[in-house]
Amino acid sequence: MKSIRKLLLVLAMALTVTLPHGVAFAGQAAKKTGSKAAAAASADLVDINSATAEQLQALPGVGTTYSDKIIKGRPYHGKNELLSKKIVPSATYNKIKDLIIAKQK
Repeated sequence: MKSIRKLLLVLAMALTVTLPHGVAFAGQAAKKTGSKAAAAASADLVDINSATAEQLQALPGVGTTYSDKIIKGRPYHGKNELLSKKIVPSATYNKIKDLIIAKQK
């Protein structure tokens, strides 16, 4: 009976490692992986209130003109202000909305 439990535990751990982020299967291990992924994802977001022109230009659809407009329009209370202040067109905003954040000081 102990060997079956060990085998099940090893299989559960192996599945946890190979499942994509956000898939909860083996309890706490999957939850920890998901929260780490969420923290890493938010750390990777480009802050439109502090990003350099080069960082902004690395975003899809953002060139020199839009990066200059974003910088000149600071500070932003929310990323949606890029649309409401007509800094970028909706097509560009739709490309970058999941990649940006507007952090407050």
